[in-house]
Amino acid sequence: MALTLSPVDLVAAAERSGSPGLLARHQTWERVPLGEIADVLNGFPFKSHEFNHENDGIPLIRIRDVGRDASQTYYSGDYESQYLVQTGDMIVGMDGEFRVSIWHGPAALLNQRVCKISIRNQQNYDLRFLLYVLPGYLDAIGAATSSVTVKHLSSRSVQQIPLPLPPLSEQLRIVEALDDHLSRLDAATEAIAGAKRRIKPFVTSVLDRAALGTSLATPSDQDVVDDSQRLLAGFSSKRFDYAALPPLPEGWFWRRSADVCEFISSGSTPKAHLMHAGSGDVPFLKVYNITQDGRVDFTNKPTYIDRETHENQLKRSRVRPGDVLTNIVGPPLGKTAVVPVNHPEWNINQAIVAFRAGPEVHSEWLALVLRSPFVLAMLQKTAKATAGQFNVALSTCRELPLPIPPMDAQLAVVAQSAELLEVSGRFAAQVAPVSLRAQNLRRAVLRRAFTGSLVPQDSADESSSALLRRIRAVQATQGGEPKRAARRPRKATTSADAPPPPTITTPVPTNAVQQELPL
Repeated sequence: MALTLSPVDLVAAAERSGSPGLLARHQTWERVPLGEIADVLNGFPFKSHEFNHENDGIPLIRIRDVGRDASQTYYSGDYESQYLVQTGDMIVGMDGEFRVSIWHGPAALLNQRVCKISIRNQQNYDLRFLLYVLPGYLDAIGAATSSVTVKHLSSRSVQQIPLPLPPLSEQLRIVEALDDHLSRLDAATEAIAGAKRRIKPFVTSVLDRAALGTSLATPSDQDVVDDSQRLLAGFSSKRFDYAALPPLPEGWFWRRSADVCEFISSGSTPKAHLMHAGSGDVPFLKVYNITQDGRVDFTNKPTYIDRETHENQLKRSRVRPGDVLTNIVGPPLGKTAVVPVNHPEWNINQAIVAFRAGPEVHSEWLALVLRSPFVLAMLQKTAKATAGQFNVALSTCRELPLPIPPMDAQLAVVAQSAELLEVSGRFAAQVAPVSLRAQNLRRAVLRRAFTGSLVPQDSADESSSALLRRIRAVQATQGGEPKRAARRPRKATTSADAPPPPTITTPVPTNAVQQELPL
């Protein structure tokens, strides 16, 4: 988890490359270490036994809360007031993704692995300008930080970041221009994100309404006697409550999967030397070859086995086109697809179950039903968790109740659902490139700002070098580097003693920015 280069060396290397990306600066701007224009305060390791979720005490900003406007965790113990974060303060997450944001919530405490950055003099460096500048440098540090598990950011590295130093007036002009350009882009991006968020509920609705006969609601005609569970009357299950299944349209019946499938079988996995990457006799499917949108994608790390292994050791796990596959080891559970016709025979590993449709059910209907969130939820409730992995038993798959309409209804509903899902798929495919274009546009605007191309320079502005001399002169009179924050609370303070938030004279930035890595 060590930073391979210092922030200064990272920036120097980026500039030498000729493509510094978001680490660029105008040729007339000096650079200043962040620690010379701002104080960096590490959060305190408050005792977890005094955490609570009952609003007792004062909110505690943990790393998960960076970029949010509230915390669900409260701290009821003693603390020192220096660890209070007020509305408008800048905070940085120091684990994983090094995110920076402005805190918009109420007064809260700064927990460990989060730091607070406080500009010493807003007449030297504008907080809003720093909010636009800093993410690119944090991303560069993150990319250069090696890690076995989670990446960590030190406050020393934050203090060493060589920030660009335009004249204050130019900083303000840049902020105004960025606010104008990026506010419109952010609105468009949020509209795209909102549309993307609606895709999954739409697909869920299509699948459930199709599988259950238009809705989960009971029939509006109360005189109609629900007969859909009649064929399950002679069966019992420790895993499923057959009597609690919702009613289905007339002529539809709940059936056990074992009663409508020719066979239901899980796969097997041979020894490593019997599997071959890229080519071989028989394609061998793994869970990652089943996509979330119901397809088999054998372009993803294709694996093969030889004919002898297929017909002997893995004879039980042979499948053919038209068989329906679903994974029973997750997360995620329940990725489902129909075996395609690309090959006459396939084989599957032990994390996949194959359903072969019998004469009463079409394979496409079977796949649609197994993708239904309602049916999938029944299956998932039976899963047993071991070390974060969920497993569904093969015997459970055989007892799984499935809604089975007449064959003509199956074909009609499958066709209608396929049309709706195709529309959803096309829309989802369009959203991804639009989102990427928006990210690239944001990056281009920021790059222009940091190279001095977004707004004109003004000869009447104080020069960057004069500003730097003034910053360092003040620093020299105050004794050099800022004092380190105390590591232990010295004074018992409670949430009732928390000071009111300070008056904010500079408009508080409303966006939490996280940029891409520089090119």
